[in-house]
Amino acid sequence: MPLGLVLIVLAFLFIYLVVLRPQRRRSADQARMWQDLDEGDEIVTAGGIYGTITGFDGDDLLVEIAPGLVVKTARRAVAGVVSEPDEEDEEDEEDEEPDGDEADEADGEFEEEFEEDVKVSDDPGDETATTGNESYPEGPR
Repeated sequence: MPLGLVLIVLAFLFIYLVVLRPQRRRSADQARMWQDLDEGDEIVTAGGIYGTITGFDGDDLLVEIAPGLVVKTARRAVAGVVSEPDEEDEEDEEDEEPDGDEADEADGEFEEEFEEDVKVSDDPGDETATTGNESYPEGPR
């Protein structure tokens, strides 16, 4: 076999293994997910809308996105089923959030810095605002 033919066969094999095979697997997984949808499942649509399935109408779903607000959406528009977070994940998130006192202190520091740097005139006729020692005219020249 010539070397050129071997390289072409290897290139097609590489494309099949890296691109085509994983794409087929994703398509099959998504088709299975669409078929396994049941009433009460919490979903997210391709548009980013979260809701709960309340019923079916052929290939369409009836999804409650707010209390008393049901919309009809295509089954193919479902991007995924929302899973409940594990209790361990919730505990980790709580550890990462700062206490209320720490957040208040950070806000106070920012406000103090802001007040020192910017001085705004209360006079509506004054067309300048100062930041530090510089003066900038407002509006078009």
